[in-house]
Amino acid sequence: MKQNSNQAPKLQRSMTAGQMEMISLGGAIGVGLFMGSASTIKWTGPSVLLAYMFVGLILYIVMRALGEMIYINPGTGSFADYATEYVHPIAGYLAKWANVFEYIVVGMSEVVAATEYLKYWWPNINSFVAGILIILFLVLANLASAKAYGSLEFWFAMIKVITIIMMIVLGFMVIFFGFGNGGHPTGFSNLWRHGGFFTGGFKGFFFSMSIIVGSYQGIELLGISAGEVANPQEAIVKSVKSVLWRILIFYVGAIFVIVTIYPWNHLSAVGSPFVSTFAKVGITSAAAVINFVVLTAALSGANSGIYSSSRMLFKLAHEGEAPKLFGRLSKQVVPNIAILGISGGILIGFIIDTVTSIFSKSTSNLFVVVFSSSVLPGMVPWFVILLAELRFRENNASLMGTHPFKLPFFPYSNYFAIVMLTVIVVFMFINPDTRISVIVGAVVLIMATLIYLIRHRHERIK
Repeated sequence: MKQNSNQAPKLQRSMTAGQMEMISLGGAIGVGLFMGSASTIKWTGPSVLLAYMFVGLILYIVMRALGEMIYINPGTGSFADYATEYVHPIAGYLAKWANVFEYIVVGMSEVVAATEYLKYWWPNINSFVAGILIILFLVLANLASAKAYGSLEFWFAMIKVITIIMMIVLGFMVIFFGFGNGGHPTGFSNLWRHGGFFTGGFKGFFFSMSIIVGSYQGIELLGISAGEVANPQEAIVKSVKSVLWRILIFYVGAIFVIVTIYPWNHLSAVGSPFVSTFAKVGITSAAAVINFVVLTAALSGANSGIYSSSRMLFKLAHEGEAPKLFGRLSKQVVPNIAILGISGGILIGFIIDTVTSIFSKSTSNLFVVVFSSSVLPGMVPWFVILLAELRFRENNASLMGTHPFKLPFFPYSNYFAIVMLTVIVVFMFINPDTRISVIVGAVVLIMATLIYLIRHRHERIK
């Protein structure tokens, strides 16, 4: 039995626009950049820079489409609501459950990565115990209040932003002045000297995009956090405009530094090239700082994931698509049972991953398999945003004339982004490193679809 949305308890608008922006940055600048970049560089070499920019263009289209709709109708879980209203109820259902699955998997990846980063300072630390403590810390932060969560995420993201900027500046000092490299500038020759710019060819270029899409996923948190931010219309316009170019600067700038100051084909296959790059040029103190920021990034990514997916689980409970207990709010006005449910899923996944890693020879390959299994479900919100905005324009034609934040080149930009996302999924299936992952993601979506059809088999299909 579905509950009327008006009867559902309301979340408080207790976050600021600044916290909202940082939540989006926290969701998008995480372990996909710091560990996933090892695989993207391996597959396509220095041309990975163009791949990040190309996927950034798709991201721009998706976020402008989302921003256009949120400006008219802000609300918690916005993109899923738009999918239900403008595409089909099953699209909204898939968007919500895909979000829940995606962030359980991403949260698991982030916790695993965080335990690895701790070994930089404490090589003998027990990874399992460290992972449990990390999950407990994040649960407590999310249970406190939306404001407390927003404050924690603000500082998590701030640390990442400041440190990545410092890293880019330091990287340019290495490139131009040889700082930390015996006074010998590295120059730009590493971009083409070791097999050319497009070392992986056309196929490798598209292989890298699967991890890059996964790295960018999370920026749609803007839509979910819009339900708990004051002055949502003003905040969403400011956030979409600023977050997009910031993310591109951080991603493209950071990757540019890596592939420029060190030969791409000599980067370690295990761990983060961010740390190994600076360690190799003799800046060991910088490597320690970078390790700290990637640890913060992992915690931030998991923190954002718990926040995002718990709000989705809360909505599903009040729509009759998840157990009712997940629809409860605590005295702090947060969906406490949903938060515990998501965190429990991350804990189970972390335990499974820990056991599996004992029998796996390559931590790097295991990371790619686990992380990329979230990519296809994570694409669902992007697809439904692009599709929903097509119908949204038709239904709100009278509001478009004075709308200050319209998607440029509509509808061709929508079609372009949809086609390119589909091509990336096809190349994920072609790539042996991500084939299992995309199959896992597809199976999850198919099972969710079947469950929906069975539950709603007596309803008339509109």
